[in-house]
Amino acid sequence: MVTLGPLGIAASGLAADRPDAEIVLAREAEAAGYSTVWLAGGQGNNLPVIDRIVRATGRIQAASGIIPVDVVPAAEVARTYADLEESFPGRFVVGLGGAHGPRPLRSLNAYLDTLDGRDAGTSAGSVPASSRVLAALGPAVLALARDRASGAYPYLVTPDYVGKARATLGAGPALAVLLAVIPEVDPATARATAAESLRFFVTTPGYRRSFLRMGFTEPEIDGLEPRFLDAVTAWGDVDSIVARVREYHAAGADQVVLRITGDAGGDKGSGPFGGLLRRFAEAILP
Repeated sequence: MVTLGPLGIAASGLAADRPDAEIVLAREAEAAGYSTVWLAGGQGNNLPVIDRIVRATGRIQAASGIIPVDVVPAAEVARTYADLEESFPGRFVVGLGGAHGPRPLRSLNAYLDTLDGRDAGTSAGSVPASSRVLAALGPAVLALARDRASGAYPYLVTPDYVGKARATLGAGPALAVLLAVIPEVDPATARATAAESLRFFVTTPGYRRSFLRMGFTEPEIDGLEPRFLDAVTAWGDVDSIVARVREYHAAGADQVVLRITGDAGGDKGSGPFGGLLRRFAEAILP
C-alpha cells in the first residue's frame, strides 16, 4: 500500500511563465516537511512535470492529481512509472480518474486492467495497485479504490464525508483529501473567493451528486450559500485553518492536501505563500 504522510500540497495556479515553478514549490514543500506534492492533470498530461520533480528533489512524493484516463494512454503511465521506480522507488504516486462517457466505471476498470498487465497489446510494464490511488467521490468509485488501488483522493468534501469514506475503504487503503484553503479572515471576501473556485464544480454532474449526497440542498448549491461554502473549504487565519485540517485528520484522512487559493496563493514558492507553507507545516506536523 502507498504510504502518505499527514500533509500534502497541491501545485495549482502556478505562474505559466515560470517553467520551473513546480520544482521550486516541490523543493520548498520538501524543506518544510510536506510528504507529497500533487500535480493537477485536468485534461492534460502531467507526466513530464512529475518526472522533473522527482529527479529534482530528494524525498518528496510526486502524485498525479489526477491523470485523466480518457486522455493519457495507460502504456505511457506505465512507462513513466517504470522509469522512475527503477531509480526513485516509491516517489511517484499514480493518481487516476477523469473517466467520462456513458460507462465511466467500465472505462476505469479497463484502464486498470491494462496497468495490471492484463492487456496483451501492451508491453510497457505495469503499475501495481499498491502504487495507485483513484479520484473518488461516490460509493462505487470508493469501492473500486479499495479493491483495485491503494486508496482514494476526493475533493470538496466534508469531515463527515471523510468518516463515511474511511468506513467504505477500511483501515488499510490511504485516504488523501484535497482541501481548498483560503487564508482570508474577512468572511465576505473569503466566501467570495470560495464561490469563485467552486462555480465550475457545482455544474459538474459528479460533484453535484456528491454535494447532494452530503446533505446540501439544490438552492444552497446553486446559490453558493455560506453553509455550503464553509463546509467544503477552510478559510480564516492560520489557527482556524489548522483546526479545520485537524477535523479531516480526526475523521479518517491519512493526508490533507492544501490547495491554497486567494491572493496569498498567487505566487507560490515565495513571498506570502512561502511563509504560509512553512507556518502550516510547523503547526500541523508532529
